[in-house]
Amino acid sequence: MYYTTIPFILALTLAWAPALAADMKSSTHVASSDRNFAMEAATGGIAEVQLGKLAQKNGESEAVKKFGQTMVSDHSKANTELEAIAKKLGIDLPKEPGKKHEGALKKLEGLKGTQFDRAYAEQMVSDHETTISLFEQQAKTGESAELKAFATKTLPKLQEHLKMARALPK
Repeated sequence: MYYTTIPFILALTLAWAPALAADMKSSTHVASSDRNFAMEAATGGIAEVQLGKLAQKNGESEAVKKFGQTMVSDHSKANTELEAIAKKLGIDLPKEPGKKHEGALKKLEGLKGTQFDRAYAEQMVSDHETTISLFEQQAKTGESAELKAFATKTLPKLQEHLKMARALPK
């Protein structure tokens, strides 16, 4: 019996191995464009939260402070959603805003009052124009269904943020 069981188990293992390997590969393979989108969206989202907190602290106008709170709330929520999708896809997202956003953070940290309000408003317009372009591209051409759906779902909120940023005091 021992000699007949081993060939049977071996045959079964060999028959299932390619299917298991293909299944494992499809669940962990993420196109580089999707991975890049997730990384850029994550660093941008983290920066928006940090800048929003700074706006609440350094801003003079109530509109800037309120907008900063909106950025913290909305981008924290989106960051959490993106993190869950990335984890499912096996993408390890950064926890910091990254080099691209560090300059803006440093510049704005040194400003207060109306100078801060003006610079923050300009930064928010620029950031949201760039982010909308990134999300539109992902929504159109993304390979990951989850990331594509996330981009499509998040776009209207980003467009609303851009409209609000353009209305901030200059």
